[in-house]
Amino acid sequence: MSWFNEHILTVLILLPLAGVGLLLSTRSLGNEFVKRGALLISVLEFLFSLILFIGFKPMANFQFTEQTVWIPAWGISYSVGVDGISLFLILLTTFLMPIAVLASWRSVEKSVTSFFISLLVMESAMVGVFSALDLFFFYIFWEAILIPMYFLIGVWGSKKRIYAAIKFVLFTMVGSLLMLVGILYLYSQTTAQLGAASLAYEDMSRLVLSSGIQYWLFLAFALSFAIKIPLFPFHTWLPDAHTEAPTAGSIILAGVLLKMGGYGFLRFCVPLFPLGMKEFIPLIITLAVVGIIYGALMALVQPDLKRLVAFSSVSHLGFVVLGIFALTSRSVTGSVIQMVNHGLATGALFLLVGMLYERRHTRMIADFGGLAKSLPRYSVVFLIVVLASAGLPGLNGFVGEFLILSGSYEPHPAAVVISALGIILAAVYLLWMVERVFFGPVSEENSGLKDLMSREWLAIVPMIVMMVWLGIYPKPFLDKIEPSVDKLVKDFSTAISETENTPIILNRESFEEVNE
Repeated sequence: MSWFNEHILTVLILLPLAGVGLLLSTRSLGNEFVKRGALLISVLEFLFSLILFIGFKPMANFQFTEQTVWIPAWGISYSVGVDGISLFLILLTTFLMPIAVLASWRSVEKSVTSFFISLLVMESAMVGVFSALDLFFFYIFWEAILIPMYFLIGVWGSKKRIYAAIKFVLFTMVGSLLMLVGILYLYSQTTAQLGAASLAYEDMSRLVLSSGIQYWLFLAFALSFAIKIPLFPFHTWLPDAHTEAPTAGSIILAGVLLKMGGYGFLRFCVPLFPLGMKEFIPLIITLAVVGIIYGALMALVQPDLKRLVAFSSVSHLGFVVLGIFALTSRSVTGSVIQMVNHGLATGALFLLVGMLYERRHTRMIADFGGLAKSLPRYSVVFLIVVLASAGLPGLNGFVGEFLILSGSYEPHPAAVVISALGIILAAVYLLWMVERVFFGPVSEENSGLKDLMSREWLAIVPMIVMMVWLGIYPKPFLDKIEPSVDKLVKDFSTAISETENTPIILNRESFEEVNE
């Protein structure tokens, strides 16, 4: 058992891939067996991941670490570990995957085995992204996610699925290629400064980089993360991807994939390029605020339920970016917990919209009305999730938004005041949507719909339980997050204070050095 605990991250990365082998070897037994196999693997993955939560100590250092030299000549090692920033993103991944499987139980009819294989491969890669401490493996996992998500959208999506899938891949690949250039430069500097080639995160942290170099490296990494989260104006791929993706794809996209951008900012940009990041704080906070208001206004006028929820993600994740770049302990802690909160609330909204689509085969708000009479239980659940997304006190959304806004007020009061309008607008577009969908006269098409079934209860109840837990008693989560965040913010402040009077020099030499 001790060996199992020591290698739990490797188990979590490899178990879904073992599940792929299981599904391939037993697909002749029928689709029902494939679905049960995928559910079993995803549930086991979640149960094993609880070892991380139980065994994680509220300390700033990486825990559950493993390291094995893979290609010594190239300085590549298999190295994994978690801290308070990555812990709950891994748990969010493993928590949402069984729900995504349940959400696809009846809606996926073609190439069933391939669909669930895509989900499991993606789960393996997502856990790898949040645990990798070697930039070679981080980049491999980062890029590997594109393949199954491309197929989820392009094969099992809606009418414009090919367009949405290609747009998703093109946007994310552009940013990823620039990040690769930055990784290669850092790799070259380990040889020059440390005497041996290395892609280890620890070695990258030891590099001494000039202010000009940090400026360009921050740009190379930050563009990839800004596209992924997505930060305005790099968000345009998101509404199309969400609208065309199957329900499971939207749950995982909103719940986990978008969080990779926020994680990237915290894991790489803040600690590795503090001088470069400092120069972009005013710009990115401005873009975050614009995204909060823009996303809310766009959500307000959407006729399609899925596009409304998609634009709400642009708005809500603007708060996450604001908290990260405010760079106070409270605001960054709020951003980390808000990434989890957004994954729960928005993932639940996409799940509920998917349930409604299975019944009516439409997502247009105008096609509904009076559902509170024909679907009373569904209506109550939907309202709870909407209130969580709107930030009602007592539910999870309030905790993250409060920490972000209160932690960001002192350094950026104007940004906080304007961003608060986004909370008001969120209540407007969400409650107006509820009024149009669930109240008023009931049409003939909506009168005979079936209420929530046992499988659907099984999928949605755990999400509501977590929303209430995080809203009422977030302390067990915050206690594990805060030490890592405090260290991150302290190290950033120290790096900035040591070079307070050193200007950023953007000369030809620094640009050419990056491109050598």
